[in-house]
Amino acid sequence: MLAREEAERLALSVAQGIDPNAADLERRRLAIDLAFEPYAARFQKTCGDRGWGKMVERTLRLHLTPHFKRKPINTITRSNIAAVLDAIPQEQLALRRNTFAVLRKLFRWAAGRGDIDRSPCDGMETPKAVTPRDRVLSEVELARVWRASEHAGKLFGPIVRLLIATGQRREEVSGLDWSELDQSSKMWTLPKERAKNATAHLVPLNASAVEVLASMCGTASEWPRQGLVFKTSGGKRFIAHSKGKQQIDAVISKDELPAIPPWRLHDLRRTVATGFQRLGIRFEVTEAILNHLSGSKAGVAGTYQRHDWLPEKRDALERWANHLRGLTAGAPGDTAPQEASDLQRAFERGMQLGVELGKSLPRNM
Repeated sequence: MLAREEAERLALSVAQGIDPNAADLERRRLAIDLAFEPYAARFQKTCGDRGWGKMVERTLRLHLTPHFKRKPINTITRSNIAAVLDAIPQEQLALRRNTFAVLRKLFRWAAGRGDIDRSPCDGMETPKAVTPRDRVLSEVELARVWRASEHAGKLFGPIVRLLIATGQRREEVSGLDWSELDQSSKMWTLPKERAKNATAHLVPLNASAVEVLASMCGTASEWPRQGLVFKTSGGKRFIAHSKGKQQIDAVISKDELPAIPPWRLHDLRRTVATGFQRLGIRFEVTEAILNHLSGSKAGVAGTYQRHDWLPEKRDALERWANHLRGLTAGAPGDTAPQEASDLQRAFERGMQLGVELGKSLPRNM
């Protein structure tokens, strides 16, 4: 019976001028070659495994593949894409924008290969951009975070203190390997494979950073030659940043001081950069420490300016470490010692002037 029905179908196709073999190939192409899941996986391989590639992998895995599954990409419409974006909460602007960026790139890639005639993203409005953050922690807030980090776990606490001591990026610090560190020269060589901008980076280790790293060695005086610095009990790199941040916030909430406004780990990097400026450190040196390719290192200046600022970086980071020691030496909520002494001297001088003025005034006034 089935054979007869198949024969009738083939005969009807031939009568209509349709090549049965070509029709079967097209059905296979739609079901296998153009199915979203395998097609997106091929696209992902062209994106690398860093930065953009990581975002593509995460976006596909969490938001796009579960939605489209095996739907042929040439049947995906604007309304299908709008449905994906609508499923993301309105307040998550960055996620909506990143998801759209991945889809737009994927469909442009598909159009360039000739697998679709036109991207369904064409003509769609790009989701609103996220307002850049400008949160900078005050020096008192920074000191409270530093102290609280001492009670935020044997891995996350040191990570936070190393973020504050060096101003480097969260992922770069969390993935730090002992092989990148030179104890004798007190130098961290960040390879380009781990740097966000794919540029190798030298970070002089100041006294605060050396203290943090020494604490990760237990009683050993010599640093290990290889292996993750912040390694979990399972041998993996530390990734529980959100949970660790909650621990710090919980500790801070119990110190009987005014609540700290919301902050993120990345705000520490901006806070360090601002601190450098307060110390009078040159902008070019600050950018060199942060491994920025913008501003003074971009364009023509970046092409012809080859000074690595290494001596200046080391001096700046040591000055920052000294400043941190001053900030964190007092009790929670204290003004930094230097600031406190300045205030005290000003107060005492004011009292003295008041006494002198009182003595100089006529008694009957």
